[in-house]
Amino acid sequence: MTRVAVVGGGIAGLATALFLARGAHEVTLFEQDGTEPGENLDESFFRRPRPRVPQAIQPHALLGPARAVLKARTPDVYARLLDLGAWEQHEFDWFAEHPPYRPGDEDLVLVRSRRVVLESALRTAVNAQGNVTMRVGEAVRGLVTEPGADGRPRVTGLHCAGGTVGTDLVVDAAGRRSPLTRWLEAAGARVPETESHRVGLAYACRWYRTGGSVTSAMPHVPYTSTTPYALSIAFPSDNDLLGAALVCTVEDPTLPALRDPATFDALARLFPSTGAWLSTGPRPVGEVHVMAGLDNRWSPTADRSGPVATGVVRVGDALVHTNPTMTQGISLALWAAGHLADTAHRADRPDEFARSYDRWTRDVLKPWFDLQVSANRDNEARLSGAAPVAGDGEARRRAARFPCALEDPVVMRAWAQARHMMRTPREAFAADGVRDRIEKWLARQPEAGRPSSGPLRDVWETVAAGER
Repeated sequence: MTRVAVVGGGIAGLATALFLARGAHEVTLFEQDGTEPGENLDESFFRRPRPRVPQAIQPHALLGPARAVLKARTPDVYARLLDLGAWEQHEFDWFAEHPPYRPGDEDLVLVRSRRVVLESALRTAVNAQGNVTMRVGEAVRGLVTEPGADGRPRVTGLHCAGGTVGTDLVVDAAGRRSPLTRWLEAAGARVPETESHRVGLAYACRWYRTGGSVTSAMPHVPYTSTTPYALSIAFPSDNDLLGAALVCTVEDPTLPALRDPATFDALARLFPSTGAWLSTGPRPVGEVHVMAGLDNRWSPTADRSGPVATGVVRVGDALVHTNPTMTQGISLALWAAGHLADTAHRADRPDEFARSYDRWTRDVLKPWFDLQVSANRDNEARLSGAAPVAGDGEARRRAARFPCALEDPVVMRAWAQARHMMRTPREAFAADGVRDRIEKWLARQPEAGRPSSGPLRDVWETVAAGER
């Protein structure tokens, strides 16, 4: 049995604590936020202040990998998630009939749910787990260390408001604002090598209550609409809630106008995706929530010479923070939590364990981080007018993937496999003659690539200026 201290009680921390505890380890979970979510999910979601987790109020969805991890490791949590109102949507549900089955199709499922619903399901299971001690409202102040191999400090515990806690392993699940690097420096460790890429996008969202079953009211339109300067995304969610998001660059002069609810509603109605949903008459719930100032950040506890300390690892946003465009964050966090649950028994060999975990994260998680960085650069370039010209053949094929997938189930399978992290986009779109199908689709289109599916820029600016 390994004694593990988990710092942070969000999704990554809760899942890590639960997976470890069910692997017979002794876990202490620290969460400095003393305002625990209550029984009323809407109260917790809309009225519980979470300044350290600005993404908590933004729309979420669980990809296939997150669903698979939960079903395999904690089927009770997954069942509770569905009981609380989350629901499954297969990517092939877009078509009147699913195409002939192929192995792997069963995992192309999106779970529609707010973040708070998964947090609630995980917390219920953690609270019922006898070998997890929850220390809510207690801040961790630093690391307890001793000299380790090659002059690297070995972490043996935590300094907390309630005293010192000894551990065999510390797991940093404190999110993108984690203080761990500062604590490591104070302990005399080398500074880990982080990789950070600015995300020049801003996300504005608003929530609505549909007044009935969100699935029965579902318009048959794509969830994403694209123009050369903005994206619009509809997020049908749990318990008859609908999230609508508008995305533009942080330099867009109309961004401040999105904070006005009436302006947001009017702009969202101009796009096929969110407009179709808003035409069903949902009731707004709350104000507009804007999130910006993001980065994609890779934060290992290592540099080019290897781990800078032993006895401590990172999971979730503390390790790999990606902006929400591709909804990969929870899947990456659950993968890491599962890997720790499978390997924590080796923590008594701290140097070997630290090196092995760092290798695993770079082999398994880092490629998806790199993919997110590349996708963000493409999105930012396109929305700022710096995208490749239409004559760029590869750019045209990439732009055609999604609209072609809406018409061709074979292309949809490739698109869904890439979306759900079963294959990289390069692998998925190179299989089964998908490239040829996209080329033929392009040849039939009057315009190259993805057509604009939203208002012209002058219309957007007119509405943003309040002229409706």
